[in-house]
Amino acid sequence: MFTGIVEAMGEVVETTSHQGLHRLVVAAPVLGDGVDIGDSVAVNGVCLTAVRIDGDHMAVEVVPETLRRTNLGDLAVGDAVNVERSLPADGRFGGHIVQGHVDGACTITNREPDGASVMVSFTLPPEHAARVVPKGFVALDGVSLTVVDVSADEFRVALIPHTRAVVTLGAAEVGYRANLEVDVLAKYVERAMSVMPREAALGRAQLQASGLLDVETEE
Repeated sequence: MFTGIVEAMGEVVETTSHQGLHRLVVAAPVLGDGVDIGDSVAVNGVCLTAVRIDGDHMAVEVVPETLRRTNLGDLAVGDAVNVERSLPADGRFGGHIVQGHVDGACTITNREPDGASVMVSFTLPPEHAARVVPKGFVALDGVSLTVVDVSADEFRVALIPHTRAVVTLGAAEVGYRANLEVDVLAKYVERAMSVMPREAALGRAQLQASGLLDVETEE
């Protein structure tokens, strides 16, 4: 798994497509440090398998389903990408649980200064609306970010100066398509609630009694 703490901005140095398989070659200093063939590496938040390592160059293969769900098919030689190696068992956990399993793409609709930070608005695909909540987590192009607020069809995140300097979103303009991965915990809760028998589901009164629902906050 990954944490959403990008280790480096890499560069696409080669793209090829042949017989339904898209291959990318990415260069980044961290790729020459302990990455072996068969390892998982996140590129723009997409978990990919290293099929060739040559110094700090890594080749990965991208199947059609991944191209449909992500922005990897938009990449051209010279484009910057966010790179994160998979988290070792004794690694420092600094972001949130990121699987590298992108749920879809979202588009930047607005950027505006907010003090020293920049507030960036993204489209919110309707199928993920229930999984994105204020002050919750999302991963955008593999970057762990806190949701500022959510409307019916958009959500916003704030990019501090450091984040803008070290990830690709810092230079991304209105119209850019970013890879969205919603919080995996939200997906598990949604799935559990959808298959739970109605008689076993917690009611409002039970939630209030257990202290899990604050009536004043909700109102």
